Amino acid sequence: MVFAVILVSTFLCTGSFAQKSWTLDDCITYAVSNNIQVKRQLLATESQKADYTKSKLNMLPNLNFSSDGNLGFGRSIDPVTNLITFHENMSNSYSLSSSLNLFSGISAINTLEANKYMVRAGLESEKIVINELVINILGAYYQVLYAKGLENSAKAQLSQSEKQLFRIKVNVETGKEAVSKQYEMESRVSEDKLNYTIAANSTSQAVTALKQILELEPGSHFEVQMPSFDTVLITDDQYRPDSVFNVASLVLPRLKEINYELRASEKQIAAAMGGILPKLVVGGSIYTGYYEILGAGATGQESFSTQIRNNNSQSIFARLQVPIFNNYTYARNIKLAKIKKNDTELKLELERNTLYTDIENACLNYDRGKDEYLAALSNFEYNKKSWEVLKKKFEAGLIDVTDYSSASMNLFKAETEAVRTRLQLMIRRIIIRFYSTGDYRSVLNS
Repeated sequence: MVFAVILVSTFLCTGSFAQKSWTLDDCITYAVSNNIQVKRQLLATESQKADYTKSKLNMLPNLNFSSDGNLGFGRSIDPVTNLITFHENMSNSYSLSSSLNLFSGISAINTLEANKYMVRAGLESEKIVINELVINILGAYYQVLYAKGLENSAKAQLSQSEKQLFRIKVNVETGKEAVSKQYEMESRVSEDKLNYTIAANSTSQAVTALKQILELEPGSHFEVQMPSFDTVLITDDQYRPDSVFNVASLVLPRLKEINYELRASEKQIAAAMGGILPKLVVGGSIYTGYYEILGAGATGQESFSTQIRNNNSQSIFARLQVPIFNNYTYARNIKLAKIKKNDTELKLELERNTLYTDIENACLNYDRGKDEYLAALSNFEYNKKSWEVLKKKFEAGLIDVTDYSSASMNLFKAETEAVRTRLQLMIRRIIIRFYSTGDYRSVLNS
């Protein structure tokens, strides 16, 4: 299978980021673990999980303990006799209370369900951010490989020209070649050096762009491993947009996220509608306290422990609240929840249309890329054979430097185009696999 062959031969992970050369798997693994945007999305999901936990605990009774101390001067009430006193006094009270929202229009249950779906949406958002990061890395990695391929081709071209220049110089010294031919060949070498310099600079720029996506520290050593493409096979695989879309619509996190948001919005409507229904709250409390008259003449007062025990009181309550008019608050909440649901439905429809367009273009681009690669490979093989023949004629003095240079340039262009179309085809196939699985790990591990 071509995809497996490509991944095994090209993107095999070495498992260490301190290695000399980075593979695609190394780049992706490092980026997923260290990318700031991914970390921020993880924090956003943790926030949604906290909301979900809070909505679950909201269904339990609350329990609160309170205590206060009071120092009175002048006119005050004696809590023991309920008589007015002018003595300085000190009081201390303790209370334990609890209440339970017994019924609130099932708003708590619907809020719980809405937050549960939002957590699931958050988990899908994490996958979306990671997948987008992987796509960016794929593009940048492809640019590095392409630039390095051009650099290697330009370097090989320069090496051939320098060998020919050395041969011509020897022949000029022995009188077998004219000096003008040496000058022409030196011009050819100079042009090849320029092409090589430009290609090397393009490689440096592509590597820098990939480093920036990986968010590596400035000055850190980074080198991409250049794979061998000799094992790349071209099969007659055909990708139908409808078939790929049917699978993608079920597995891609970009659609699953919005589906969860849509379910959450439905529950949020139900929770908002619960606001217009009666609410019933029940609860109870336990109270006790201590009172002491300060100053001279304060006699016969009970001890702290005795008062705490004797002043104990308990109470239970039930509170029914029937909404009649609340300044459009509940009606507004219901309307906003419905608007959000309608907007989420439109968002889902738009995303489905966009996804289908992306998949259709990806399938068409793959088919076109396969044809381009086959044509470019055939053209490269033809130019390679033609160049080898012209090279022998040039060394035999049957053609001039101009014809040789033209053949060399044609070979260079054909080789670089073969590299470009080969890498392009690989990336396009990986993109389609993304649409078919929804997770980059299944692609890299297949």
